[in-house]
Amino acid sequence: MADVEAKITFLTTEEGGRNFPVYSGYRPAHLVKEDYLTTGTHHYYNKEKVELGETVLGTITFITPEAYPNTLWVGKRITIQEASHIVGYAEITKIFNETLLKKI
Repeated sequence: MADVEAKITFLTTEEGGRNFPVYSGYRPAHLVKEDYLTTGTHHYYNKEKVELGETVLGTITFITPEAYPNTLWVGKRITIQEASHIVGYAEITKIFNETLLKKI
């Protein structure tokens, strides 16, 4: 089950992003808090392939979300990375996993 829904934007190659489009099932790293990078699997709504520079709505399922509780809120923007290389951003639109929800 997905942990969050997000508006996901991939940088173009000219902006420093990837060289190739991404597909549903993509598993990049996400900087969920200042000092914690974790892997998450993307699934895009009504789309299998996402072109660079495009913004789509989809879900992210993180690994071990219990290791970083209370770190996300609706509107938070997290980086999408391949190792230390930022390839895009995800703006949280819904949180399905209550463990991750930061009480503001």
